[in-house]
Amino acid sequence: MMIDRETQVVDCRCGAGLGRGGGLAQRGTLSEAGRAEVVAIAMSPGQRHITKPVCEITYGMRKENIQVSVLVLYSGSGIPESGMRTGSFVLSPVEVSQIEMHKLAVIHLGNIKDHVIRKAREILSQANIPAIVVSQIPVDFEDFAEAGIKTRLVMPRDENIRTKGIVMDMVSGVTRGDSCPRDKLNSIVKYVKTTLDQLEDHKGVA
Repeated sequence: MMIDRETQVVDCRCGAGLGRGGGLAQRGTLSEAGRAEVVAIAMSPGQRHITKPVCEITYGMRKENIQVSVLVLYSGSGIPESGMRTGSFVLSPVEVSQIEMHKLAVIHLGNIKDHVIRKAREILSQANIPAIVVSQIPVDFEDFAEAGIKTRLVMPRDENIRTKGIVMDMVSGVTRGDSCPRDKLNSIVKYVKTTLDQLEDHKGVA
């Protein structure tokens, strides 16, 4: 529970070990907010995947009254194979359904450009959801579109589209294991709020 300008109840300690509950330190956990608004997706923690910035990112969003769940993926903790084939990184059907319960995903990735793009594509190829990609290395809309990922500003050719979900914005310069810089956190909150407003406006028109 967090009490600030608004009370938020986050279900993150209902069980020990793996599975739902257990907190951010365990892989395969969902810390579920009271309202399914935003889900922050973290790779399974380990030497290469340090989830510290995710805690700060979610805390920053909650201070701005954004309801945020946190999903720590079960897989994705090893060194990715060439081509990101099944076995190096894959979502379970349960994780896909957990992601799609929400309106928007914030995906926290790392510092290898090819891995950032391929992991984002793997997630969005299965989960039909708009996403903000947060990484250490800079990436842009063209990088994602070239890999067949739908984006807000640049679309792949129809025959090259490989995702259901879409990248709405991205924030780079967020390092695993380090504190999230204030300007980067502000950018994440800004893009999340803007995207949620756009989704609400689109829903109203529909």
